[in-house]
Amino acid sequence: MATVFQWSGKTRTGAVEGGEMTAGSKEEVIALLRKKSIIATSVTRKKKEAAGLKLSFGGGKVKDKDVIIFTRQFSTMIDAGLPLVQALDILAGQAATKTFAAVIRQIKAEVEGGSTYADALRKHPKIFDELYVNMVAAGEAGGILDTVLNRLAAYMEKTIKLKRQVKGAMTYPIVVSLVAVSVIVVIMIFVVPTFSSMFTSLGGSLPGPTKIVVAMSHFLGGKGGLSVLALLIVLNIAFFQFRKTPKGRLVTDGIFIKLPIFGVLLLKVAVAKFTRTLGTLVSAGVPILEGLEITAKTAGNKIIERSVIRVKNAVQEGKTLAEPLSSEKVFPTMVTQMISVGESAGALDSMLNKIADFYDDEVDAAVGGLTSMIEPLLMVFLGGAVGFIVVAMYMPIFKIMQLVH
Repeated sequence: MATVFQWSGKTRTGAVEGGEMTAGSKEEVIALLRKKSIIATSVTRKKKEAAGLKLSFGGGKVKDKDVIIFTRQFSTMIDAGLPLVQALDILAGQAATKTFAAVIRQIKAEVEGGSTYADALRKHPKIFDELYVNMVAAGEAGGILDTVLNRLAAYMEKTIKLKRQVKGAMTYPIVVSLVAVSVIVVIMIFVVPTFSSMFTSLGGSLPGPTKIVVAMSHFLGGKGGLSVLALLIVLNIAFFQFRKTPKGRLVTDGIFIKLPIFGVLLLKVAVAKFTRTLGTLVSAGVPILEGLEITAKTAGNKIIERSVIRVKNAVQEGKTLAEPLSSEKVFPTMVTQMISVGESAGALDSMLNKIADFYDDEVDAAVGGLTSMIEPLLMVFLGGAVGFIVVAMYMPIFKIMQLVH
C-alpha cells in the first residue's frame, strides 16, 4: 500500500532539499531520490494530522496577543538570518499554549515538506486570517518577509487597541445601566411590598404616585415580572438569530451606524479599520484590487463591506480609488480627498496610514466624550427613579402625620 513519506537530502552541489513522496516503502523513496541525484539524509513516514483535535481539546484558544508576540519574534529571527525552519522550531518550543505550539509545528512540517510559509499559514485560517496570509505571501515574493511581519505586528496591535476602546465605550454604560435597573427592581420587589402592606392595614386612599409604584411592584413581583423576563430573553435570542443571517447582519449593521450617539463612534472605527487595513496591505506590496477584496472581508460591518466591494468593482473598471469612494456616503469627504492626494503623489499607503492615525485619535476623543456624557445621564436616571420611588413611599406617611396633628 502506498504511503506518504517526508524526506530531506543533499544534492551533488551540497544544497539541502526536502519534500514529500508517495511510495511503497522507505527503500523505494531512497532509490527514487538517488535517481534524481539526491542523497537521502532523512526519510520518515508522514504522521496523520492530529493537531486539529488538539485545537478543540488541548491547550485552549490562541489569543491575538500570542500571534502578535509570535510575529514580532519571528520577524527578528528572520532579520537576524536564521533559517525559516529553525526559527519556527525555536518559537514552537516557547509558544504560550500547547495549541499554538502544535500549530507552529504543523507549519514547520509543511515548510520542510516544500510549501511556502504563506501556504502553510493558509491551512490555519482561524489563527492566521486572509490579510495575514496575503501580506506574508507578498513579503516572501518581494524578499522583505521580516519587514512585512513587523508591519503586521504593528497593524494587529493598533487593531486590538481599537477593539478595546470600543468595548470600553460600550461596556461602561451597559454595566451601569444593568446595575441601575437591578437596584430599582430589588427596591420594587423586596422593599415596596413592605410599605404597601403597612399602608393597606392603615386604610384610606393612597396618593397617585404611591398607587403607580405599588401597582408596578405587584406586577414585577408576580407573573408580570416573569413574563417581562421571558419576553426579554426571547427577543434577545431572536435578535441574535436574525443577526446570524446575511440579511439580518446587513439590516442590524445599518441600524448600528445610524444610532444617535454610538453610530458616530462605530463609523469612525470602521473608517480607521478600512484605511489601516488597506494601507498595510498596499505598503506590503499586495495589489490594490486584492487589497480591497481582503479589506471588504475584514471590515466587520456589512454596510462598509458592501461599499468597499462597489469601490473595488469601480477600480477594476479603470477608475481611481478616490473617485468611487466619494460617492459612498459612509466615507467622509476628508478621507476621499486625502486618498486622492495620496494617489496623485504616489504615496497612497502612507496617506492611508495617516488617515488611520487621525481616526484612531478621533475614536479616543469620541470614547472620552461618550463616557463623560453618559455618566451624568445615567446618574440622573438612577437618582430620579430611586428618588421617585422613595418620595412615593413616604407621601402616605406624611399624610398620616398631618392627620395626627
